[in-house]
Amino acid sequence: MKSAEEIMEILNAYDLTGSLRDAGELAGCSPNTVKHYVERRAAAGELVQAVQRPMLIEEYLPKVEEWVERSKGKVRADVAHDKLVALGYTGSERTTRRAVATVKGSYRAGRVRVHRPWVVEPGMWLQYDYGDGPVIDGVKTVLFVAWVAWSRFRVVVPLRDKTMPSVFAALDQTFRRLGGVPTYVLTDNEKTVTVEHIAGIAVRNPQLVGFAEHYSATVLTCVPADPASKGGTESSVKISKADLVPKDTNLLEEYGSFVELEAACLAFCEKVNTRPHRLTKRPPVEMLAEERLRLHPVAMVPHTVAFGTTRQVPANTPMITFESGQYSVPHQLLGATVWVRTHGVGAGEQVIVVHVGEDGPAEVARHARATPGSPRIDDDHFPPQPEGPLERRPRAKNPAEAEFLDLGEGARLWLVEATAAGTSRMRVKMTEALALAKLFDPVEVDWALGHAAVHGRFAKADLSSILDHHASRPAAGEHRAGETPH
Repeated sequence: MKSAEEIMEILNAYDLTGSLRDAGELAGCSPNTVKHYVERRAAAGELVQAVQRPMLIEEYLPKVEEWVERSKGKVRADVAHDKLVALGYTGSERTTRRAVATVKGSYRAGRVRVHRPWVVEPGMWLQYDYGDGPVIDGVKTVLFVAWVAWSRFRVVVPLRDKTMPSVFAALDQTFRRLGGVPTYVLTDNEKTVTVEHIAGIAVRNPQLVGFAEHYSATVLTCVPADPASKGGTESSVKISKADLVPKDTNLLEEYGSFVELEAACLAFCEKVNTRPHRLTKRPPVEMLAEERLRLHPVAMVPHTVAFGTTRQVPANTPMITFESGQYSVPHQLLGATVWVRTHGVGAGEQVIVVHVGEDGPAEVARHARATPGSPRIDDDHFPPQPEGPLERRPRAKNPAEAEFLDLGEGARLWLVEATAAGTSRMRVKMTEALALAKLFDPVEVDWALGHAAVHGRFAKADLSSILDHHASRPAAGEHRAGETPH
């Protein structure tokens, strides 16, 4: 085998002499060698290729092509090999794998989907999708993820379910965060959007049509089972789940409440919308400020048809009545109007309360079904309650009482227990305790008062007796030798 330099010398010698024999003498090789390289150069290198020998599988290739076509390019090579053996094929499985790979490559060559860059106009497109959220209180949540195509602005709203009222509330919140409504809204073919398909055309949900008309937007659905038609929001869902759902990769702790998840979603949106996007090299929040000029105004009154029936929260108690049951709502909604609906059936039926505020509709309460006479109450819906008969705390009414209570918790406990025991001459004994506090350490006097309260010793000399006994005891760690022999 000649090197490249030797081949060039042979060819140069032939070009110089025009004779195979003379060129061989100049290059130091045989005329046949000169002839070989001259012919190879004339054939444009085709003589370099090895001779293709017929393979055993060639006569079976039409059958392999048939199987690849029938399986739409998914047939496995080991399955094809077993079928070929049954037909009389005697070649190796390695040859079969190579043949199947070649046929699959030819099959896919004419079926590759070519993606053309999507050049969008400001204010035209918004896409939304869902992702599996974290589990809170044993219930799996949902992440509603919206993505504005031009500015790449993201909105993530946690939901408790994917029912139509929850989706409508999330969309309303999204529009208000954006500061406008885009022309088109693209999503999947969920039941909340598409009822059925006829001749490949989606039949819209009538309630969604009313929602879209209310906000002057057009809701479109992507091609079924084709996530590539809304790749922007698909990527946003992936990023949101990676940052918000506790996993081994992000070392997040479990969320203690739904409120914590809402705060985490807001922090995530703040982070991703204020840093430069890898394609536009600009923060989405800056681009949204420009795109907002092309958005339609958001309706002043949210679309509330799907939220249920209205109820007025009383002005003095945060409880509403719905279908013979009572349910609590946050006390901040006293006197406000809320919407109530049910979700689920049987033992899992829930009553959901929605309030429409400045930021749009928001779920404010979710209870299990109540029965008459047994209201559903959430303690977090009520402010701190005033003291009841069982929880009375001493409050000073004059300087003498204030000075006594300032001794500490022992003095407060003594006052509560002494009054409950009907102790006489209470004020005289309180004055004596203050006098002892000037003679002894006030901390010790407070301890003695607490000790007297626990053991029910409210007589006149009990407090001084406890102090004397305590003072006569040896200090901690001190050991005194007694006179009694052991």
